Amino acid sequence: MCTAITYKTKNHYFGRNLDLEISYNEMVVITPRNYPFQFRKKEELKKHYAMIGMGIVVDHYPLYFDATNEKGLSMAGLNFPENADYKPEQEGYDNIAPFEFIPWILGQCADILEVKEKLKKINLVSIHFSEKLPLSPLHWIISDKETSITVECVKEGIKIYDNPVGVLTNNPTFDMQLFSLNNYMYLSTKNPINHFSEKLKLNIYSRGMGAMGMPGDLSSQSRFVKAVFTKMNSISGNSESESISQFFHILESVYQQRGCVLINEDKYEITIYSSCCNVDQGIYYYKTYENSQITGVNMQKENLEDDKLITYPLIKGQKINMLN
Repeated sequence: MCTAITYKTKNHYFGRNLDLEISYNEMVVITPRNYPFQFRKKEELKKHYAMIGMGIVVDHYPLYFDATNEKGLSMAGLNFPENADYKPEQEGYDNIAPFEFIPWILGQCADILEVKEKLKKINLVSIHFSEKLPLSPLHWIISDKETSITVECVKEGIKIYDNPVGVLTNNPTFDMQLFSLNNYMYLSTKNPINHFSEKLKLNIYSRGMGAMGMPGDLSSQSRFVKAVFTKMNSISGNSESESISQFFHILESVYQQRGCVLINEDKYEITIYSSCCNVDQGIYYYKTYENSQITGVNMQKENLEDDKLITYPLIKGQKINMLN
């Protein structure tokens, strides 16, 4: 399962936790402007916006988990089991396989207005990348520097939701996720007021009691509530260091530790990596489960007019700064 968020200080940031029981040897992938994107049912995209993100490369093709293009438009796919429903090919529409969705949008769109125009003709078709790599059930958060939307392909068709909180987890559908926040409007960063009974003198015995009742489990619905509360009340300085540190702290509020979510036998779901992209500067930061040091890759320092993918394998070993 996963959590994606947006955040704004002086700059704008986008990132996510990828929560899985296995790693796919993911890496930071930069796609320059002249890399020829191939699509199964559409013409080749020879020239497009450059992008940077996390994914795997199979047969020289980037399969992005999340990415940001040079215009600051960002996108991430999150697990959406039992709800995702991809369609047969349909004439008159842009028939795009789900694994092509991120390149299709980020390669051609600069902001959410352009994305919404593209989505009017989109048909997410049920085409597997290969026999060994079948489609994953996903829904997506797409964000420019000011606005976010959620895109879901369900039985009824494509659903596009305005996302005013800039957060997405997994199930249920986004409209239900957002509605659930009504159940937690009593949460506060301030000390609580006794509404229990005027006949009782109740005491505040600890800091943080205004947030009592906030979900703390690792289910996707609970992570959504906790991530929204943490993000919406988060305060950060404007420096790059303060901003990215705070961003990772928000993601850490819904971090998954090995041993807490049993999948089967001895397999546990963990936060494989956490990412934070400065979408204004094109700098992609990440941490992994075993390496809590923040590592960065700057897209602008590469030749973005190239036609070949640029990859950076993840630094997974822990980096410890010993002082004596």
